[in-house]
This record gives sequence, C-alpha cells and structure tokens, in this order.
Amino acid sequence: MVTPPVPSRRQAPGAGEAGEVQMAKALVLGGATGLLGLALTRVLTERGWQVETLGRADGNLLEMPFLEERLAKADADAVFNAVAWTQVDDAEDHPEDALLMNRTLPDALARVLKALGRGHLVHFSTDFVFSGPHQTPWREDDAPHPAGVYGRTKLAGEEAVLRVLPERSCVVRTAWLFGPGRKNFVDTILAACQKRDAISVVHDQFGSPTYSLDLAQWSASLAEKEATGIWHAVNSGQASWCELACEAIALTAGPCRLEPIASSQWPQKAQRPVYSVLDTSKLSEFLGKKPRPWPQALRDFLFSEYVPGAHADKEGTH
Repeated sequence: MVTPPVPSRRQAPGAGEAGEVQMAKALVLGGATGLLGLALTRVLTERGWQVETLGRADGNLLEMPFLEERLAKADADAVFNAVAWTQVDDAEDHPEDALLMNRTLPDALARVLKALGRGHLVHFSTDFVFSGPHQTPWREDDAPHPAGVYGRTKLAGEEAVLRVLPERSCVVRTAWLFGPGRKNFVDTILAACQKRDAISVVHDQFGSPTYSLDLAQWSASLAEKEATGIWHAVNSGQASWCELACEAIALTAGPCRLEPIASSQWPQKAQRPVYSVLDTSKLSEFLGKKPRPWPQALRDFLFSEYVPGAHADKEGTH
C-alpha cells in the first residue's frame, strides 16, 4: 500500500525562510465511540493528521457557547461530523430529538466555522434521503425524497451545511456501514447465526454495503483536497440485506441457515428505501479509481475481526 503524503497546514509563525511544516489538525465528532468516528480517528492518524475527538460525553454539543469554545480551541483544519441520530424507527417517535442532532448540530457547526474564518467541514449523510422506485444508482444531483423522519432530518442537515458554509464544506452520503469497533448489521447476523439454526433476513431492499475504514480513507482524501458539495461514498456494487448476510455467513463458515423474507414479513415503524444504491462516478473520478467492491471489503473486515482471538465483543450501535 502506498502511504499518502503527510498533510500539512499553514506555515508556522516565525519558522524562518524555509518554513516549518506542521501536521494538519482534525477534529472528529464521534471519533471516540462511533463506528465511523473510530474509523476516521484511526485512518486520519495513520495518514499523518493530528486528531482530536469530541463527543456527547465531553459536553452538550447543542450548546452554542460550548461548541464555539471547543472548535476555537481545536483550531482544526478539518472538522468531521460523524455524530447523528441514527435510530431510524425511534426517530418516528422522537422527531424533535432527531432534528436536533441531524439538523441543528450540523447547522451550528457550519455557523461556528464560518465565524472562525477557517476549518473545512466534512458532514456525513445517508442514502435515506432517497426513496421510491428507482432502476439505477442514485446520483448526487438526483432530487432527494426522504420517506421518514430520519431521512428528512438528515436532508435538512445537508441543506443547512451547504447553505451556511458552501465554500468550506462537503456532504458525504454513505450507507449500510460495517467495520470494527462498534456493533453493526454484519456483527448482529453472525452473532445470531451462532445461536439459532435459521435466521430470516429481508431480500427485497437493495443498497450499498460500505466498509467504515474505506469510507474514512475517501473522506480524508476529500478533506485534504478541501472538496465541496455533495459526494456519494460507498463501496462498489449493490446487495440486498439477505445477500450481505449470506456473504458474511459464507465467509465465516457460519453454521446457520438463511431464510429470505419480504419486507412485509418484517414490519418496522419507519419506511425503508426499497432501492437506495448510490452512484459513485463522481468519487471515482476524484480518486482516479472506483471504490473496491463491497464483497472484497467485507472479506477484509471479517478476516481481520473474526479470525480466532481477533474479535472482541462490541457494545451498542451508532
């Protein structure tokens, strides 16, 4: 693997004629606890960034004075917002709480960075901004049409960021995350497979499975180039939930049987997109190559996490 060049920030004051190169600083919201946040912290550190994390355990992220003080102190070249209300069904019962995390917080981040006059904001969003019948992967310029509270609040967050800080922000839409550090769909399926002879998984919802560490690499690249606008960032290919589960079970030689079921047989409070596959043509052109296929990324995850002795229990989801 080719190691990317160490990102550098502005010249240090008084560094002399040659200048003194300082490591770029990153502030990762959710970087100490979340599935994506942990991946970002790991990848950015490996790429030579100086990384600081900020989360709800550090204080009330929705209090503007607290946010202003922490962002000013961090003096970050890039702020990555990986904090969100992601409980899709609970959002239907708590729309105001979901709006606070998914719209009010990113809006506040953008406003603080605008006032500070520096710092690039990388804000993460979701395939749930789309819904309805579709035959081809959704592009960045396709009209969004969220079906539920979660998707609507995430779309509102996108719009706020790009309205307040268009010249120093990008929105990264992603989907179906799996990876190390936090419990996710793949972990849940493999744990269930060890306990039951058969498990039922929906076969008629299609999306873009995405490895959190790959997403973190793409996001770091976008930040280093100070990319703006909307970006779709997922692994190549598409799958149903059933196909993703089947691949994970096969790769780990799981002992259970998989039973495909229709969405109607697994009722949930919030409506899920039937087809939310994201088009990555824009990202591929930026990177100079297509994101690797999701089955290849899944193999990397499983072989690093599920070999004997490598897998530790994970608590909670994010």
